[in-house]
Amino acid sequence: MKRVLLLSAILLAGCGGGGSGSVTPPVVTPPPSNDSGLDSKPTNLTCVAPERPQTSTSIAVSDAFPNLPTIGRPVKVLVEPVPDPRWFVLRKTGQLLTFDPDNANSVSTFLDLSSDFNLRTASEGGLLGMAFHPDYPATPEIFLYYTRNHTGPAMRSVISRFRLDNVTSPGAGTVEEVILEVDQDRDNHNGGDVAFGPDGYLYIGLGDGGGAGDPFERAQDTTHLLGSMLRIDVIGTGAGYNIPAGNPNDMNAKCGPGTGNAADCPEIYAWGLRNPWRWSFDSQTGELWAGDVGQNSWEEIDIIENDGNYGWDCREGAHDFEPAGCPGDLIDPVAEYSHSGGNVSITGGYVYRGTEIGALTGRYVFGDFASGRIWALQGSVQAGFTLEELD
Repeated sequence: MKRVLLLSAILLAGCGGGGSGSVTPPVVTPPPSNDSGLDSKPTNLTCVAPERPQTSTSIAVSDAFPNLPTIGRPVKVLVEPVPDPRWFVLRKTGQLLTFDPDNANSVSTFLDLSSDFNLRTASEGGLLGMAFHPDYPATPEIFLYYTRNHTGPAMRSVISRFRLDNVTSPGAGTVEEVILEVDQDRDNHNGGDVAFGPDGYLYIGLGDGGGAGDPFERAQDTTHLLGSMLRIDVIGTGAGYNIPAGNPNDMNAKCGPGTGNAADCPEIYAWGLRNPWRWSFDSQTGELWAGDVGQNSWEEIDIIENDGNYGWDCREGAHDFEPAGCPGDLIDPVAEYSHSGGNVSITGGYVYRGTEIGALTGRYVFGDFASGRIWALQGSVQAGFTLEELD
């Protein structure tokens, strides 16, 4: 949260990867018989990404807010969509805090879910995600993802709308409206991000419900909501939600909190995900980039598309995991990295569209929670991707 990257000259390295399971090698026109070499360098589409590419971009890491009090267990930072914004910080323990980036020496509590919301913070639970209404602050609403205690199973994920009585400092007039609930099999792999897409719909990332190896085969079963990216319409719907036209199963009945649904869930936009902990939309292209946390060997980056199956638990990254009986239309990640060198868990990032760090423009920047390494990814599904370790 408190780190700023200062980058200079850039040199991309590595090999490109296909965006789906099978890739047709590029056709290269041979040179005239009296010449040597090639007229153009072919794109390498035989691998997803290099494991440890050579680092060429020079960076420095500094503390952006050295006077800010320590904030324990932060899980998400957002910038308020107003001309003079505050920064919002979510704590796993249930507090939503704010601070002024121009005078960052104190924090204020905006909302606190720790006492009155039956919050369950065991394992990977807690206050996990937040989104501002697309018309905030004119429409004074925020959307939160948190987990609460439940009986059979012990954890339930909750996505709620909070109608604020005051956007500066919410008071007793603030009202929660529960929009959607999802039962979790275990206390881990909850996903947690929520965000509005450029289409105005609310996207929700859900993990496979927990347990090693997806023991209940949730991610490949679309008759319930786990292991999926959901897309729902919450604008002008009151306390509920509608199903956007164009979702793969948009004509089916809505799915309930549990697993007893008779048909494929219309809320699902894409599936086959293990634990899409952090993901974001490219502000320029609208592409949805997700970091999907792996099992024992591979961490992956996906560009999520409507009706896409991203492979878990048939595949971990681009590698077979439990392939028996799996469909043939699985989408491989656009990049992956192994658990060598202390890597354990990807934290998805953002495609940089700012103006201060030219070397990062158009590159997807992300990190690993355990090793602290930072990478930048650049390219396209058509041409392949290059991955560079920055720090």
